[in-house]
Amino acid sequence: MAITEADRQTTKHNRASHSAQHQHRGAGPSARAARVRLRTLLRVASVACGIQFGWALQLSLLTPYVQELGIPHAWSSIIWLCGPLSGLLVQPLSGHFSDRCTSRFGRRRPFIFAGATSIVIAVLIIGHSADIGWLLGDRGNKKMRAVIAFVIGFWLLDVSNNMTQGPCRALLADLTGKDHRRTRVANAYFSLFMAVGNVLGFATGSYSNWFKIFPFTLTSACNVNCANLKAAFLIDIIFIVITTSISLTAANEQPLTSPHFGEEMLGDSPEHEAFLWELFGTFRYLPGPVWIILLVTALTWIGWFPFLLFDTDWMGREIYGGQPNEGKNYSMGVRMGSLGLMLNSVVLGITSVLMEKICRKWGAGFTWGISNILMSLCFVAMLIITYIKSGMDIDGRLPPDGVVAAALIAFAFLGVPLALTYSVPYALVSTRIEVLGLGQGLSMGVLNLAIVIPQVIVSLGSGPLDQLAAGGNSPAFVVAAVSAFTGGLVAILAIPRTRVDKSRINQ
Repeated sequence: MAITEADRQTTKHNRASHSAQHQHRGAGPSARAARVRLRTLLRVASVACGIQFGWALQLSLLTPYVQELGIPHAWSSIIWLCGPLSGLLVQPLSGHFSDRCTSRFGRRRPFIFAGATSIVIAVLIIGHSADIGWLLGDRGNKKMRAVIAFVIGFWLLDVSNNMTQGPCRALLADLTGKDHRRTRVANAYFSLFMAVGNVLGFATGSYSNWFKIFPFTLTSACNVNCANLKAAFLIDIIFIVITTSISLTAANEQPLTSPHFGEEMLGDSPEHEAFLWELFGTFRYLPGPVWIILLVTALTWIGWFPFLLFDTDWMGREIYGGQPNEGKNYSMGVRMGSLGLMLNSVVLGITSVLMEKICRKWGAGFTWGISNILMSLCFVAMLIITYIKSGMDIDGRLPPDGVVAAALIAFAFLGVPLALTYSVPYALVSTRIEVLGLGQGLSMGVLNLAIVIPQVIVSLGSGPLDQLAAGGNSPAFVVAAVSAFTGGLVAILAIPRTRVDKSRINQ
């Protein structure tokens, strides 16, 4: 079914009509958006700090830890399948049901509370997985019960994170309504707290003496590395409880008057979360430039996901020359990798501040392409560092300071392309799909497919591929470098140098 001008006019009429009904009833957030103070938006956005704190711990510590529990390196990436799959399914579902929720506590807050509670349960299971396995009969090197508990907690954590983030952003959108300036400010606050959560989370993961501050974390089943992980997640729980409480008490949501009113508000509005059947039906209408953006996005994430999976594992194996459960080198490398990710987050935050000016000057597509080439060069640098380190005869000793410094610099520089990856594709797709009358819900859903499908491919293929390097990470990084470089060239050559509305950057 083709999209005609008449369809667009009908959609606009319906949306205006629903808006008038909404204001008349006085039950929704847009009627009071202008009265929401900026400090209230700041408090509501603070929940992103607690959520992102847990994400940072997950990214830096859990791939190494799952190997310490006994899962082979080739299979460790399979566990990460839940992330893209839950992002594809859970986020649209939570958005759909929160739009129509008639709880007396509001539409979004029940989902944020439930998601935060689920995150707490998940990290408790992950942190205590070794103890749970011990109680169920694990002894020695056989930790299958601990592995099962870990996998359950890990998948619950991914589902919970995806269930929480959508309603968090939707709540900010509810509070700001059609005030685009306040929407930009709200998203800036949200991004700020995400950056703070990243820095604090990675810094927590890089500290090696949490077991001394929380001595009760050491048990018969849980060694020093396990105790540090457990303590880090206990700190995460404190952050989640504090930030969720601040956010939920600040929101002051008004409940919907009836379950049908939520549907009336949405009506034919294209802003709602899109489901798979809507997304695939949308593909037939996409013009060539949108396909180019989706292609570059897919290539970019084929580049990013191996790094996100194996960054600290690479530092522990290739740079520090350790193996899980064998000596201290591996765990020291993992902590140093967490420090590198903290530096990465700092650079990401600085780049985010400067990004809008750079994109206005050079064009979003060209800037994105250059950043992808920089990402590829960083991966090549990591491969070179690996090669140099492998040629050193240090016989189990710690690596030279110069090698470690070079690895940390590579991690830090990757913060520049990561900042653009988190913002520019969304702005480009949003601008080009909006003129088709398909709406932002569909545009973000289409882009999400270009992100999660490559992640699924990498999760399934990177472990077996790395076995070609005797359990190392070099093959996955080779694929990442080639994919990122290809995506950069396509972005530079095929995406026109058009300016992007600055209101869409960092949203």
